[in-house]
Amino acid sequence: MEIKVVSKKENPLLKRKAISFQIEHGKTKTPSRTEVRKAVAKILKTDMELVYVKKFETKTGTSTAVGIANVYDSVEQAKFVEPEYIIKRNVSLEKPEENTAEKEENKEAK
Repeated sequence: MEIKVVSKKENPLLKRKAISFQIEHGKTKTPSRTEVRKAVAKILKTDMELVYVKKFETKTGTSTAVGIANVYDSVEQAKFVEPEYIIKRNVSLEKPEENTAEKEENKEAK
C-alpha cells in the first residue's frame, strides 16, 4: 500500500489540517479505514487518534483509492468539531468488540 498526500490545508480556527490523499493498493483489497488512519498518521508523524477519515473510496476498475481526512491538534478538539457519525466510523474495530464483551458479561450477571 502506497499513500500520497495530494493536498494539505491548514485551518487554524478549527485547529486541524484537511488532507486529501491517494492510495495505490495494488491487487489487494481496499484497505480498511483503520489501516488508512495509521498510514496517514505515519506520513504526517502524528498519533492515529488525531486522524479522522471523512471520505474514502476506490475508483471503479482501478487499484487507486482517494479520500479526505482531518488531522486535529487534540482529541478533545476532534470530538468537539467532528460529527458523531464520523467519530463512530473512525473507531477502531477492537473497541466495539470490547463493548460487546462487556454487554454479554452484564447480561450473564443479571
